[in-house]
Amino acid sequence: MAITTHILDLARGKPAAGVPVMLEKGTGTEGWQLVGSGETDADGRLRTLTPDGATLVPGMYRLVFNTRRYLESHAGRAFFPTVSVVFEVTAGDSHYHVPLLLSPYGYSTYRGS
Repeated sequence: MAITTHILDLARGKPAAGVPVMLEKGTGTEGWQLVGSGETDADGRLRTLTPDGATLVPGMYRLVFNTRRYLESHAGRAFFPTVSVVFEVTAGDSHYHVPLLLSPYGYSTYRGS
């Protein structure tokens, strides 16, 4: 099972390269545990959030996009310095792609393919 993402800068109409991203798993009352991390490539994609051979168990997961540096360098200001997307992984699904559509004053996400 894999979790991947990509970021599209809607204001510029281009992929958002160089954005740090963390993948965390919910641990119930204890909060979140880091599963993987990386930075988006020149195409705005991050394909390596889960370690090779890792098995993701069903549960709550969170992608945390550190958008501050990217937005400040391209828009002059980071109204949303981080974006957190929480989603649920269920048994039987083999791939989750969670894109982020980003602009200086807004964002949206969806389950991609």
